[in-house]
Amino acid sequence: MTTATYRANLPQMNGRTLLTDGGIETTLIFHEGFDLPLFASYVLLDDDTKGRKALRDYYARYIDIARDTRSGFVLESPTWRCSRDWGARLGHDADRIAAFNRDAIALMEELRRDAGIDEPIVISGNIGPRGDGYAPETHMTAEEAEAYHRHQVETFAETGADMIGAVTMTHTGEAIGIVRAARAAGIPVAISFTVETDGRLPSGQPLGEAILETDAATGNASAYYMINCAHPDHFRHVLADDGSGWTSRIRGIRANASRMSHAELDQSETLDDGNPDELGVDYANLSAALPNLRVFGGCCGTDHRHVRAIAAWCCN
Repeated sequence: MTTATYRANLPQMNGRTLLTDGGIETTLIFHEGFDLPLFASYVLLDDDTKGRKALRDYYARYIDIARDTRSGFVLESPTWRCSRDWGARLGHDADRIAAFNRDAIALMEELRRDAGIDEPIVISGNIGPRGDGYAPETHMTAEEAEAYHRHQVETFAETGADMIGAVTMTHTGEAIGIVRAARAAGIPVAISFTVETDGRLPSGQPLGEAILETDAATGNASAYYMINCAHPDHFRHVLADDGSGWTSRIRGIRANASRMSHAELDQSETLDDGNPDELGVDYANLSAALPNLRVFGGCCGTDHRHVRAIAAWCCN
């Protein structure tokens, strides 16, 4: 299936169940022993031997789960920190950042080509927040966010990426700006909000209100929404249908296995990986509350064990 076909007909928008990976940065740091400056996994692309092998091995474990469960898969590129401000802090100018983003998608294309499975594999260019996803220090306007993220969005639009996944979004201004940039570039985008332990965005806005506001400001241009980097206990209580239909727009979950707050995770020097089987049950319960849930993966602290457990409960 060509990139153009995927862009026009994303499988997760047409009833297909797709897995995705877990917490790439926490896995590489705590399980593989890598030093990822500023939590930036894209820097491993610069290492033609150990770094690239680690990335290939990381994704291969998840592709194996998709093969075993006959599920599709979303290959999220390791580019959460690969935008201009974060890159500048690591000594990379805009041209170098663009090259890293292109290189990341090329690696995803290699992995898809070599996967050897019949189910669909979607390549997603991963975009993270301009600021700290745990403790956002500034809130951008939609115009500021569109201008900032346009560089990474347009780079992905020129590659073999089928879509963009903007994850750990903390406020609607940034989400709206990314959706507008993606719409202008002609590439589908999914927005994933993170929430605190009370189920609200770090900005304090209720999740449903954030989804409705983003849709209203963009003409429903986001393909769908996700929730990431929070334990199901933190948001399941806000998923009751209030009649507005916002829960139907949620098609993906990438939860933490840890029940720690963002502040606690930020200060922790050890990995809290929770209980994989318990997380699988949590996802099954979320599926009952979210009728359009189709994309299942993990976030900080999760690894292939968690995704395998989730698949056992949700991909039957």
